[in-house]
Amino acid sequence: MNHMSKATYPINQHDAYHAHVYFDGDSGVFASQLRDSIQQVFPLKVGRFHGQPVGPHPVGSFQVIFGRADFSDFVPWLDSNRGELSVLIHALTGDDLKDHTDYTYWLGKPWDLNLALFKKTD
Repeated sequence: MNHMSKATYPINQHDAYHAHVYFDGDSGVFASQLRDSIQQVFPLKVGRFHGQPVGPHPVGSFQVIFGRADFSDFVPWLDSNRGELSVLIHALTGDDLKDHTDYTYWLGKPWDLNLALFKKTD
């Protein structure tokens, strides 16, 4: 089963989350402005602006760390302010593979992640 194909709106069922906002060369300026807006509107930890793919993420991105208490305000705000950008929202449970497969939600178009770095090798 391709876990990336589910288009379920995010559900607040975990204690902590990452939101990864994806962008490319054409949408980088808008993404940077969105990042600034998030920092002005929400008291959340916003990560660095990565112009190139990092970790499992296939394009440039920045992350926002938020928890259960901020979910109901932040996720709808992000959805209505993200423009055409795709946003991966995933739980932080301590199991990176499950967090990036079973506990993922998308705002906008889903992207395929590079999950190879989470696979256990014996």
